[in-house]
Amino acid sequence: MNTLTVDLGNRSYPIQIGQGLLDQADLLAKHISGRQVMVVSNTTVAPLYLDRVLPSLAGLQTATVILPDGEQYKTLDTLNTIFTALLEQRFNRGCTLVALGGGVVGDITGFAAASYQRGVAFLQVPTTLLAQVDSSVGGKTGVNHALGKNMIGAFHQPGCVIIDTDTLDTLDDRQLAAGLAEVIKYGLIYDADFFTWLETNVTALMARDKTALATAIGRSCAIKAEIVAADERESGMRALLNLGHTFGHAIETGTGYGNWLHGEAVAAGMLMAADLSARHGWLDSADVQRTESILRQAGLPTEPPDTMSEQQFMDLMAVDKKVVDGGLRLVLLKRIGEAIVTADFQPDLLSETLTATASA
Repeated sequence: MNTLTVDLGNRSYPIQIGQGLLDQADLLAKHISGRQVMVVSNTTVAPLYLDRVLPSLAGLQTATVILPDGEQYKTLDTLNTIFTALLEQRFNRGCTLVALGGGVVGDITGFAAASYQRGVAFLQVPTTLLAQVDSSVGGKTGVNHALGKNMIGAFHQPGCVIIDTDTLDTLDDRQLAAGLAEVIKYGLIYDADFFTWLETNVTALMARDKTALATAIGRSCAIKAEIVAADERESGMRALLNLGHTFGHAIETGTGYGNWLHGEAVAAGMLMAADLSARHGWLDSADVQRTESILRQAGLPTEPPDTMSEQQFMDLMAVDKKVVDGGLRLVLLKRIGEAIVTADFQPDLLSETLTATASA
């Protein structure tokens, strides 16, 4: 087992990565201080893994909430089902919520924990690659709104993150590829050597090689932990983690939540960001080609949907969380391994990128 730490002073917490961790009861139990535990999962994950988690909670007052599966259910209505269950079963401020599932389950459960009785503990047990390398770490929680993705939420750090890599055995190929988009992102924004390693090992990752996956997950979590420790609430460098996300969130919202997976939209968005970076003369064209190549090898989309117009992109991007005082900020690339957050881009070049990649 590989253990990393998200260093946030007295709110620091471990990320534990390994095979068969769901069967090690003490890993989860030692992070629960109260007597009441609610496990939140969904209709896909619960039949596979709930029975492996519940034995570790023996002796506690345990309840479960099983949510429908899909991004389209990441809503206030779904969130309210968790609150209702907590209240009906009289859970108090000493309770702990456990998120067992992918990014949607983790985000909703975390937001429920941040809000219930003004804040209770929660633990992350992510079961998708995307959740393991990204959304389970860092304390971003929330739900979507019809007008914008993740626009309602809170920062609320988990007490621990337990990543059992064996759960990837039941993950379908499309979801695996979507998770690889976030892994590739870490190389693009922060670690050129890791990006080169990914280029060499992308075939092994797609084939679910256990050693390659463990390396990719470990390095991704280490980068995320380092950035979160330096900038917990995204006042500076943490925004770099949003490479491709402004474009990607527009795609998810514009096509209807759930039609494009988050990682798929981010993949197309990262190549749009690379294209815009190159148009400014910041990113070499060869690096744009390397980015496109690895995304294609991972089975990810490299173009946005042709149903979206330039104006639709602009309207949806105007709702992005990185907009400050009406000005849009984007994460762009100086080179592979170095990203910037900037409002100092040329609008006409953004228009060119959108025109080149979206329907007129």
